[in-house]
Amino acid sequence: MAKRILVVEDNDLNRKLFCDVLKSQGFAVEPVADGHSALDKAREFVPNLIIMDIQLADVSGLELIERAKIDMALRHIPVLAVTAYAGKGDEERIRDAGAEGYLAKPVSIGPFLAAVRGLLEKAAA
Repeated sequence: MAKRILVVEDNDLNRKLFCDVLKSQGFAVEPVADGHSALDKAREFVPNLIIMDIQLADVSGLELIERAKIDMALRHIPVLAVTAYAGKGDEERIRDAGAEGYLAKPVSIGPFLAAVRGLLEKAAA
């Protein structure tokens, strides 16, 4: 069965790119543009991985990661944080919030897929 990935990204082009790349690799993908609905969608979709944009227009991706990690239904799902806001200390802050992976935008497809596969393998182990 295909691994399920929830993509939380408010930028239409980035969301489409991430989803298209993941679908081309055989993953089942659920796109979410609205950060406020992300955790509800995660509970419905039950993903194996959440890809989370940190700079969402309506809510902080950091806050969503923190909320997911205290939610009994979601806490076990690994999170790959993707952000254009990659300043000094940001990766540490994002990992402290609970993200298992971190990529700075713009992302290259090779490292993106390597991070996705690495987190899925680690979660399955």
